[in-house]
Amino acid sequence: MKQFVITVAGVLIGLILFAVLTPMALIAFASAAARPAPLPAASVLVLDLRTGLTDQPPDMPFAFLQGRGNSVLGIEQTLRRAGRDSAVKGLLVRLPEGGMAPAAADELRRAFLDFRAQGKPILAHSQGLYSDGTVVSTYELGAASGDLWMQPGASFQVTGLARDDVFLKRLFDRFGVVADYQQRYQYKTAVNPFLYDDYTPAHRESELSWMGSVFETSLVSAANDRRQNPKALMTLIEAGPYSAEEAKAKGLIDQVGEVKGAEDAILAKAGDGASLVSFNAYAAHARAARGRGVGQAGAPVIALIAAEGDIVTGSSAQSGGGPLSGSSAIHSDDVAKAFYDAIDDHDVKAIVFRVSSPGGSDTASEQILAAVRAAKAAGKPVVVSMGTYAASGGYWISSQASEIVAEPTTLTGSIGVFGGKFALGKALGRYGVDLRGLKVGGDFADAFSPDAPMSPSQRAAVSAWMDHIYQGFVARVAEGRHMRPDKVEAIAKGRVWTGAQAKALGLVDHIGDIYDAVDRAKALAHIQGPARLRGFNAEASPLDALRRMLNLEARGVHAAAALGSVLETPAAHATLETLDTANLRAQGSTVLAPRLVD
Repeated sequence: MKQFVITVAGVLIGLILFAVLTPMALIAFASAAARPAPLPAASVLVLDLRTGLTDQPPDMPFAFLQGRGNSVLGIEQTLRRAGRDSAVKGLLVRLPEGGMAPAAADELRRAFLDFRAQGKPILAHSQGLYSDGTVVSTYELGAASGDLWMQPGASFQVTGLARDDVFLKRLFDRFGVVADYQQRYQYKTAVNPFLYDDYTPAHRESELSWMGSVFETSLVSAANDRRQNPKALMTLIEAGPYSAEEAKAKGLIDQVGEVKGAEDAILAKAGDGASLVSFNAYAAHARAARGRGVGQAGAPVIALIAAEGDIVTGSSAQSGGGPLSGSSAIHSDDVAKAFYDAIDDHDVKAIVFRVSSPGGSDTASEQILAAVRAAKAAGKPVVVSMGTYAASGGYWISSQASEIVAEPTTLTGSIGVFGGKFALGKALGRYGVDLRGLKVGGDFADAFSPDAPMSPSQRAAVSAWMDHIYQGFVARVAEGRHMRPDKVEAIAKGRVWTGAQAKALGLVDHIGDIYDAVDRAKALAHIQGPARLRGFNAEASPLDALRRMLNLEARGVHAAAALGSVLETPAAHATLETLDTANLRAQGSTVLAPRLVD
C-alpha cells in the first residue's frame, strides 16, 4: 500500500507540472502560428499528399500536434485563394504511392483545374503508383495537373481497382463462435464476413457495381484531362503494369525525373526569383488574412456545418476523446446545436451541410435530421455537400435536405440496418473460461449477453426492432426525395451507390463539389451577388481543450492506478479493475446493438 501511495503522489506531481508547462508551450506554439514567417514575393507552393487526407479540417486547436493538417476542404479553399493571388506562381504536388479516396480525388481535381484556369502551372511528381485499391484515383488527380512526372525506375501499376474481404465464418465454426446477426436487407453486407465464407450474389453484385463505377469515372476524367480517348486509355491501363519509362513512351505520364528535377522545372515555369513554399505555410497566411477580416463585409451569410466520421449521440465534450485524439465522430448534440444556432442567426440565409460519414446510430441520425427539418421550416434552405461517403446514417441525415450535391465517386445510399451480437460462451469454454450470467425481469433482458445465441423470441424482438428502423429510414427518404416508398424500397435494401449512380436514381440532385453546393444554396435563398461562408461548428477554445486533455478529476486517478498496476501493486490492480468495470458499464454494449454503419 505504501508503494501505491508513493506511485500516486509521483504521478499527481507529474500531472501538476504537466499542467503548468503544457499551457506555456501551447501558448508559444499559438503565438508562432499567429505570426507566420513572411512569404517570398514569388512562390511555388509544395503540396505533399503522401501523409493522407481527412475530408474536413480538424476542429481542435492543437490538431497540428497530430500531423492532421491536410484536408480536402482545406486544400480546396487554399487553392482557390492561391489561384487568385498574384504572388503565387505555381504548384508542385507530391502524389501518394498508393490509392486515395475517389471522391477526394474528384474534388481536388476540380480545384487543380480551377488553379490552372488562372494561368498557373501545376507539376505532379510520383515516386511510383503501386497496385493498392483505388490507385486509379491517384492517377486521376495526377492527370489533372497537366504535367505528370515519375521517378526513374518506379513502377506504374494502375491496372484496375481491387479490394479484399476477409471471411471468418469457417474460423468461427472451428472455435465455436456464433455471429448472431440480422440484416435489412441482402445488400447490407457489413457483417457478411462473419456470416459466410464467400461473397453472396448480392454482396458480389453490389461491390462490383460501385467499383466499376469508380474505375470508369476516374479513367474518363483522366482521359479528358490528358486529351485521350477514354476507351483507348482504359485498354492501355488494363494491359499494364509498366515501368516509368514505358509509361512515358505510351503517353501515360509526361516526364521521367527525380524530385529535384521536378522542383527545378516548376520553378523555371514560375519565372525568375520564384521560391518553393510549403502549402501549409501559405495556408497559415491565408487563415491569418481571414482572421483580419478580409472578405465581403455586410454580405448575406451562408452557414457551413461540417460533419465527418461515425454518427454518435451526445457531444464531443462528453466523449472523452480529448484534443489530441486522432479519431473523429459526428456528435448529434453538437451538429444539432450548430443548426439551431444558424437558425437563430438573422444574417444566415441558407445552410451548406458537408457530410462525410459511413453511418452510425439511428437515434443520433434522427436528432440531426430533425435539425435539418427545423432549418427548412425556418425558411433557410439546406444543401448537403457529400464528401468521401454519405452512406447509411450519413444518407439518413442528408435525405431531407433541400438539395443534395455529391461527387461522382462519393459512396452513398446503403439504406438499411443490421444488428446482433457474437455469442462467445462455447468458444471460451474450450479454453477453460466459463461465461455465466444472471438476469431479472423479462425474457429480452439478456438478449445481448455474449454467452449464447438469442432465443427465438429474442430474435423475433430484434427482428421487429430492425424492421421498424428500416421502414422509418425508407419513409424518411421517400418524404425527403419526393419518391413513392416502393420506389425507395427498390433501390434500398442496404445497397451502396456511387454519386453518379445515385443521381440517376434520384437519391442526389447534382454532381459537384462544395462550391457547387454553395452556389445552389445561394440560388435557393435568392441571394444576388456575393455571400459570406461562415463556419458554425463549435470549436473548443484552447482553455477547454487543455482541460479536456488533462481531465485531472478522473483520468489522473486512472493514470496513477494504471502505473501502479504495471509496478505490480495489488491495491492499484483492484482500483484499475473497478474503474474499468464502471467505465464499461457506463458506456454500455453499443457494439452489439443494431447499427446503420456499413
